[in-house]
Formats: sequence, C-alpha cells, structure tokens
Amino acid sequence: MVNRINTVAIVGAGMGGLSAALALAMDGVKVTIFEQAAQLGEVGAGLQMSPNAMKVLRHFGLEDALLEYAFVPQHACMRDFKSGEYYLKIPLGKITEDVYGAPYWHLHRADLHKVLVSACEKAGVKLVLGASVSAYIEQDEQVCVALTDKSQHWADLVIGADGIGSVVREQMLGKEALTFMKQVAWRGIIPVSALNGLNIQPDACVWVGPNRHFVSYYLRGGEFVNFVAVEERDDWQQESWRAEGDVETLKKAFSGWHPEVSELLKHAKSTFIWALNGRDELPSWYQGRAVLLGDACHPMLPFMAQGAAMAIEDAYALSRFLVQYELPEALERYESLRKPRATKIQNMSKENAALYHMHGGVLGRMKLNAIKLASRLAPGVIQAKLNPVYGYDVITESR
Repeated sequence: MVNRINTVAIVGAGMGGLSAALALAMDGVKVTIFEQAAQLGEVGAGLQMSPNAMKVLRHFGLEDALLEYAFVPQHACMRDFKSGEYYLKIPLGKITEDVYGAPYWHLHRADLHKVLVSACEKAGVKLVLGASVSAYIEQDEQVCVALTDKSQHWADLVIGADGIGSVVREQMLGKEALTFMKQVAWRGIIPVSALNGLNIQPDACVWVGPNRHFVSYYLRGGEFVNFVAVEERDDWQQESWRAEGDVETLKKAFSGWHPEVSELLKHAKSTFIWALNGRDELPSWYQGRAVLLGDACHPMLPFMAQGAAMAIEDAYALSRFLVQYELPEALERYESLRKPRATKIQNMSKENAALYHMHGGVLGRMKLNAIKLASRLAPGVIQAKLNPVYGYDVITESR
C-alpha cells in the first residue's frame, strides 16, 4: 500500500480522540495525542452509552473494565414536569442487549475517560499534555503539527478531535463563529447518600416542560444521581462556553416541578452551566492529510444522548478505513459513511428540543399524547424509531 498510514497525530484527548488512538494503535499505527490541558480530568457529569457505542467499547476489550462503574437503567422514560405522568416508558436493562446485541449503560465521564486513557497507554499511544496546537502544515507526503511552544511534530495524518472550537477545523475550512442554540444546560451529580431516602426511579428519564426539560439517571452502580437541566435563553453572556453555575438560580428555574425533580435539586450543592452551541453542516470533513471527527465536525444538541457515541463511532470507522485503504480513498469512505448518519442524529436532536419543551401549544400537547398512546398500544412504532440509532453496528458497516 503506497500511502499506508504509519504515524498519526491526534489533536484532543476526549472520548473521540482516545477512541481513535486506541483503534489505530491496535492495528499497529504509531499514535501521538496532543492535549492542551496540563492534566487529564473530565468534569463531573454522566454519559448514556447506548448499544451502538457499547459495541465499539466491547470490541476494544473494555467492557469488563467499565462494568464496575456502570449503572444499567431499567427504562427510557419521558414524563410530565408537573403531574409525573408517563408519555413514554420503554424497557432497557437486559432487553436492550437481547434486541440490539449490546447493553445500555450509564457511565461517569471521568470513568470512561480513565479506562480509555489506560487502554491507550497499554497500546503504546503517546499522550502529550499541555500541548496547544497552533497549526498544521502539509509537506510532501507528511503533515507537521505545530504547537504554540514552537515545537513541531511530523506524522502521516492529523486528526482533529478537538471539539466544537477545533483549531484543525478552523484552518481547514476558515474561521466561523459558533451558533448559540438558545439553550443552556446545567449539569451535576448528587451522592445518593445525601438524598435522605428520596426515591429516584432507576431509569433514563426526561422530564418535559414548557421551554425547559430535566434529565436524571444513576451513575456508578447507583452511587450518584446525574442531572442535566436545560433551559431556553435568548443569549449567552459568559465569556467561556462553560462556567460554574448558581445552584439557587437552577432551583428557582425548576421550582414547582414534580417532587422527584424539585426535591432532587434541593440536595444539589454545585453545578456547571454550558452554552449549547452548534454549527451548520460542514462542506467536508477532510482536506489533504487532515481529517475531523466528533464535535469538531458535527456538534449536536444532547437531546438524543448521542454526542459521545457518535464520536466513538467516528473513531472506529476512521481507523478501519485508514488501515484498509490508501489516501484519499480512506477519508472519502469515512466521510461518505459517517456524515449522513451524524447529520441525521443532529436533526433528530434538534427535533427533540421542541418536543421536550412543549412547543406548539395544543399541537405540542397532542404530539406528546400521541407518543403516550403509541407507547402503550403500539410500542413497536416507538422501537422502530430507535432501531436505526441503537441497532447500528459501525463495526460491520466499516468492513
């Protein structure tokens, strides 16, 4: 193979970057990750790892290592913010693995990150911390990654896994301001030991309400409850896209909600608040010897719980094509496979924003009630919508 990729530089040590590094290293590629943070650590928040992502993590041999940190939800639910009535309640648990061939787990971001870092180190991946990338320069059949400390590092390919503010994307496609999606999200975790017996259902639950919604689920085998509280806003005044949030403001925003929400928030001691930003669909995910994955090329609202899952799928597909095909065919195949799927999940996430926030007045209520009726009388209809998401197998599709 004339253009065999032997060395890869990855910008960003998030879930996508680590997954790509591990997949490539397992195939004998020499990988270096450049991470701008001086030390590794994920902010305290949860992830929903659906079967489509778990298939990749299982392929990496990480299932046993992650099992000790996992919580297995029993249902996926959508409930009314005030009455608590169920608009949707579909089984997860063991049924998920029977139907989709892999489990549905809740994981703390820090736990998944730690396991991926450990696996990468064992596979020989070099991780460089405090390494801020300023540019990449293509020369002959290699690419030079230039850091802000003036050092240069050569590789056969650079992968931009550096998130929504990707410097790789900016050089590839030009400077472009983020689009504020007029949503902010508070996130945090609460120890179950601090809840004084408050009963939180063992489900992945979305509480839907006017112009906001609330997500709750357990982490670490039931040791913590993770929450995500989303509210519509006209603007974002913070300089950073993420900041420490005011707990009292959060509690006030969700006062009057069902006791399982309002009582849970009474025990919240701290929270972070995120601006939910996006970008228009990119014209291309690659150029020359540079390619993007995850939020660098398809940032999405978290209303399908698929952001990390899509990055992990990207990572696997990209790694497989890189070891099977020459450039640029490998990158063409990667984009051709991944872009339609990622765009579809992006659009589904946007559609859920209107559903979760009861947009449309009477029509919005009618849609929720139609989901409730279908959930009870025709659960196959609901399942059919989820099948293309959870049933997808990127391992098979990348062959």
